[in-house]
Amino acid sequence: MVDNKQDRADTTPHVVIVGGGITGVTAAFHLRTEPVRITLLEAAPRLGGKLSASEVAGVLVDEGAEGLYARRPKTTRLITAAGLGDQLTLAGATTTAIWSRGALRPLPTSQFMGIPSDLDALAESGILSPEGVAEARRDLELPPTERDGDVSVAAYVSERLGQEVLDRLVDPFLSDVCAGRPDQLSFEAMLAPLANASRRYPSLIRAAGSLVPPPPPDGQEAPTGIGTLTGGLGNLPQVLVNAVLADSPHAQVRTGAEVTGLAPEQQGWRLTVNADAGTEHLTADAVILAVPAGPAGRLLADVPGAAPAAAELAQIPYASVGMITLAYPRTAFAGGLAARGFCGYRVPAVDGRAVNEVTFSTVKWPHLAGEVEILRCSVGQVGDEAPLHRDDADLVRLVAAEVAAATGAVGAPVATRVTRWASALPQYTVGHLDRVNRIRTAVSGSPGLAVCGAAYEGVGVGTCIADARKAVDQVLVGLPGTTVATLT
Repeated sequence: MVDNKQDRADTTPHVVIVGGGITGVTAAFHLRTEPVRITLLEAAPRLGGKLSASEVAGVLVDEGAEGLYARRPKTTRLITAAGLGDQLTLAGATTTAIWSRGALRPLPTSQFMGIPSDLDALAESGILSPEGVAEARRDLELPPTERDGDVSVAAYVSERLGQEVLDRLVDPFLSDVCAGRPDQLSFEAMLAPLANASRRYPSLIRAAGSLVPPPPPDGQEAPTGIGTLTGGLGNLPQVLVNAVLADSPHAQVRTGAEVTGLAPEQQGWRLTVNADAGTEHLTADAVILAVPAGPAGRLLADVPGAAPAAAELAQIPYASVGMITLAYPRTAFAGGLAARGFCGYRVPAVDGRAVNEVTFSTVKWPHLAGEVEILRCSVGQVGDEAPLHRDDADLVRLVAAEVAAATGAVGAPVATRVTRWASALPQYTVGHLDRVNRIRTAVSGSPGLAVCGAAYEGVGVGTCIADARKAVDQVLVGLPGTTVATLT
């Protein structure tokens, strides 16, 4: 057992970040210009969390998250500050299709988060049956649906628009976002803009219409804010870490270092760390927990005053998913993938297929286009993780067969990659917003302590980046010589 004496001898404030995913490394990046000593601890053998990139058929393709909202100022400022501004590129296509009722049917642009705003366009798409469209039209005549607190997405949407809209539009959207189920997920947390708009409009269709941007002038394409990095979004964490080590010479970044204990001391915090060399103890003036809900809750359980937060964190479940990447010769698709007019498709769970969502990466991201067509296929959802129990070869065969059935692909892929993400996506179940408020309230009672990450405000990369900034500002309060400058 090692007791790290350097922590006690150095009077420079010491901030320890637990977790080396995008949230943790972003927090370290923001701290690098402050007069603090930084220690970043990651239990896994590599940094980056769910961001990773590797080659498939000679093309660098992300294994986890591949995109972010590039028009968010906090996100673009971080990327620019990291020296990657010239790598930021927007999607070449964003229209999505639904594999529904035996065909790929482009999703009408007049929808918001799966909620249609133009039922004539929806009827023309063929995604729903005529009976399903007729049931959805009832929403325009129904009285307002009262909500006494949070409700599930399924309860609210099915009451307003019927089961087919829920099954064939909203459920695939939620599966794409977090691999979740609408009967469990919070309407207020998962569809927040719609939940707010529904307080102003009795009709959910009209609420969605208030959020759909106006169509662009004739002959112009609709602007897109979805972007990625040409060098792979999965490389962003390492670039941020490299900047931390370059700008903060006393910073330490350690992998294979699992924090198993956290306790307050008279001045600061004491952390128990298990690493290859054995168990050691670190002291810190401030601690940022940028880990999933389960590990965060276990660490907070022994912090007086934070026990309520630990109990709340234990109520946040996670979904495991798999990403199967397939590379095909361009000749495998008659007329080419781009000719279909969309960048991928979603699959309603009600149809019982293994694949939830497919992205035509070489269509969505023009910089990837070349001699092969790259498709990223997502499997696994809450309540249906059976595909993840297949071995890699069997899973690839299953996914390739479903892709062929949907797209008409001829022949086998020339290269494949299977990436499994265990307990990857937090589920914002009913009551999530109140749960997060209780967690943050409990943690705020312990100065020099903050939590951040995908478990709280959103699973997107940009949201995690913003949450890291908030955590940094929170722990800097009271540390000598530091500045707190919340970004807008």
